[in-house]
Amino acid sequence: MPRRRQPTARQERLGIELRKLREAAGLKAREAAALVGSDSAQMSQMESGIAGVSEERVRSLAAHYSCADGELIEALVAMATDRTRGWWEEYRSLLPTPFLDLAELEHHATRRLDVEFLHVPGLFQTEDYARAVFSYRVPRLPENELELRVRHRMERKAVITGPAPVPYKAVIHEAALRIRVGDRTAARNQLASILELSAAEHITVRVIPLELDGFAGATNAMMYVGGAVPKLDTAVRDAPHGAGFIDSEAQLGTFRTLFHMVEAVSLEPARSRDFIYQLAKEL
Repeated sequence: MPRRRQPTARQERLGIELRKLREAAGLKAREAAALVGSDSAQMSQMESGIAGVSEERVRSLAAHYSCADGELIEALVAMATDRTRGWWEEYRSLLPTPFLDLAELEHHATRRLDVEFLHVPGLFQTEDYARAVFSYRVPRLPENELELRVRHRMERKAVITGPAPVPYKAVIHEAALRIRVGDRTAARNQLASILELSAAEHITVRVIPLELDGFAGATNAMMYVGGAVPKLDTAVRDAPHGAGFIDSEAQLGTFRTLFHMVEAVSLEPARSRDFIYQLAKEL
């Protein structure tokens, strides 16, 4: 297959998972390459996402690696043969690559878990809220680039508002709900939007109130995206130059534990909706 100039995060993830299987089998790259009639250079390109991988090769490698996880193999085959050109492609060369990678990751998600302490989760943000967030950066974005980012963020909502929405759980600290990134009207509209979205059966919103005693988890903001199988889950953390994707099984386990910890101390969904409603009334 031809080499790619810039593989997507999804293509890189396929390569990472193939490398994990090879290393679990105790094989060096050149040894694995010899088993499928290739060489170490091509194996390196496949494992970095620079070169594509066919369905036949994925299955052949999995067999040589003695991988008995049928669901994982099928999920890797789906990644290898996926030719989806989603809505995010219209932003290619217009927005930084991490924006496109995040949209593609969400498109293939099976569930979403968010924890936020300072900002309303991106999937809940109104246009005014998102515009205020993107406006508050140095150096300031040109108007056309700012509007591209706002439009992209609005289109990302399809993962929870589109025809095939995924289950979504969001834990939001009261501070994020109270901070006015825009004016009073924008803040009121933002809370109303959260209430409207949270009425959907597949969306659960919980609030952590400021008055909660003994809460020391305010550094654990996260975005957690479910994959086709748990081993393909991804945690997303903000990084200086865009979103950072985390795929280590150990770290993913830590993120799941942290989510359950903050979820356990948050208000029940019904009380959370009442809480948000009261905050909106105060405005």
